[in-house]
Amino acid sequence: MKSFLRRVTVPLVALLVGFLPGVMVIEQASAVTKMTHSQATAIFRAAGITWSSSGNCSDWNNSTCTSFTNINDTTVYGVRTLKQASGCAVNITGGTETGHASGTYSHRNGYKVDISVYTCVSNYIRNTFTRIADRGDGAQQWRSGAGNIYANEGNHWDITYYNCGGC
Repeated sequence: MKSFLRRVTVPLVALLVGFLPGVMVIEQASAVTKMTHSQATAIFRAAGITWSSSGNCSDWNNSTCTSFTNINDTTVYGVRTLKQASGCAVNITGGTETGHASGTYSHRNGYKVDISVYTCVSNYIRNTFTRIADRGDGAQQWRSGAGNIYANEGNHWDITYYNCGGC
């Protein structure tokens, strides 16, 4: 009952004071399930998604590796949705390994991945999603209809998945 009241009361109050979009992202992002590296790679492999690392490894305590240890299921399924919707090659170059910026919606906390900048996927992001304000570091950003954020960091896309994007 308490959970039901929270789900109804928080958005209602937020709507009244004009903060509904922010509350919805927090609500969606708070209900996550963590995956192991093996679980995530099985899903990526089945979807035709590749991954690579400069260290050719998957140790999440090594910044030259690409790890999916403790990645959110919504992030895994979000990448799969991007691959399926775009029809483009998707190669993940950064996951939950150490070495990324900290924060609630960070790589380490399972919300972010980095993917290679390929013409196909870049065109899909730019032509399908909504251009929003640049990030504080100057990276250009796009928001999907589901609210996920795609930031172009030049040599890769830094993607924050609050949900799976309609999986």
